[in-house]
Amino acid sequence: MTTAANSSVVRIGIPKGSLQDSTVDLFARAGYKLSISERSYFPTIDDSGFQPIMFRAQEMARYVEDGVLDVGITGHDWVIENDAEVEEVCELTYSKATSAPARWVLAVPEESPVHKPEDLAGGIIATELVNTTRRYFAQRNVPIKKVEFSWGATEVKARLVNAIVDITETGSSIRANKLRIVDTVLTSTTRLIANQQAWADAGKRHKIEDLALLLRGAIAARAKVGLKMNVPRGQLEQILQLLPAEKSPTVNPLADAQWVAVEVIVEDRVERELVPQLCRAGATGIISYALNKVVA
Repeated sequence: MTTAANSSVVRIGIPKGSLQDSTVDLFARAGYKLSISERSYFPTIDDSGFQPIMFRAQEMARYVEDGVLDVGITGHDWVIENDAEVEEVCELTYSKATSAPARWVLAVPEESPVHKPEDLAGGIIATELVNTTRRYFAQRNVPIKKVEFSWGATEVKARLVNAIVDITETGSSIRANKLRIVDTVLTSTTRLIANQQAWADAGKRHKIEDLALLLRGAIAARAKVGLKMNVPRGQLEQILQLLPAEKSPTVNPLADAQWVAVEVIVEDRVERELVPQLCRAGATGIISYALNKVVA
């Protein structure tokens, strides 16, 4: 329990399982050293204002709602599944596989006669997302015999029941198990969520907002690189026209008055095409470097 001595400390839930390693990496790029021991549910962090605790993403929203945690990282899907009354502080578009949203899909074997949700009337559905699946069919007025909880390996159960609702990011596991997607039940991304009382506490809210700012900055930096280069003054306008800067590039004079230094942040996907163009336009000494955070 929180005592008077540490009531200002923000208890933060770190997701255990598939998001664990990517969360540690995200915190590192945001400037926090988060260390997780294999035998402990209490990681360490180099910020005395936070007390990290490990929880499964599936149960995180419940503990945040109840005040066991002040803030936590979990999927929007588990907030919906638990019908949790929490503050969704921000979206954190990172995951174990891609930055694309995860989808909970209604899927059947490729050879199944089912082609729309209505075809499953009277059927049995296996899923870990039980409450959301029940609501999905209820909203469509499709009477289901049973929505049963799946303890894992849900894809295998598609041939034992009428259909499954399972999560996918790339669709590879669905295809590998020779399944066919009938519909998308829910789209979800990772969120930073806060307990409503903690969010109303000025001190804790300030700490949570700082964390959100830095985590989002770390995510924004993943798809960008910094470029530095030396440019002859006579070629500066031509160089500037090539740069797809978010804002105006930084231009500084060099000791040689005929040259300037230019620095800019660009999308990493355009870097390989941009650098040769810059060289041909007269830029020299081009340096490309990775970014930890980009805070807008």
